[in-house]
Amino acid sequence: MSRQLNNHPSAIQRYDWPLAQLPGLSHDNQSQLLECGITTTGQLIQKANTPETRQALANQLQIHIQYVKKWVALADLARIPSVGCQYCGLLLHAGVCSVTQLAQIPPHRLHQQILRLHVATMQRRDLCPSVEQVSLWIQQARSILDFRLKN
Repeated sequence: MSRQLNNHPSAIQRYDWPLAQLPGLSHDNQSQLLECGITTTGQLIQKANTPETRQALANQLQIHIQYVKKWVALADLARIPSVGCQYCGLLLHAGVCSVTQLAQIPPHRLHQQILRLHVATMQRRDLCPSVEQVSLWIQQARSILDFRLKN
């Protein structure tokens, strides 16, 4: 799939999710963001793309900046096609906060981090994504970064 992303960079742009699908976002938070004109993960990233704009959004919503930072980190990771809203929370809990950070992690190291997290929280090894799945996340993160650098 990363080859497809390299050949068709516009495919990267399609991974924009409704906020309702983003993990960790309450209905109240979704309503507040809707009032600010933010209905998708892509709009959230655009509206809160700098420390200043994240702080301004937090002030507007009258919430702590850490919530906005978390939501932006989740939205950023959700842009990776094979991660989406299904695995962005898992990556964040494993210590990965951005596409850039994901692109730099060796696949086996990240897989071990995720496996430890699964065992510690759920006592289940069988639910952990495979090394191949983790490698795909990293390849697609690198493709997104390459696309950003070229444009």
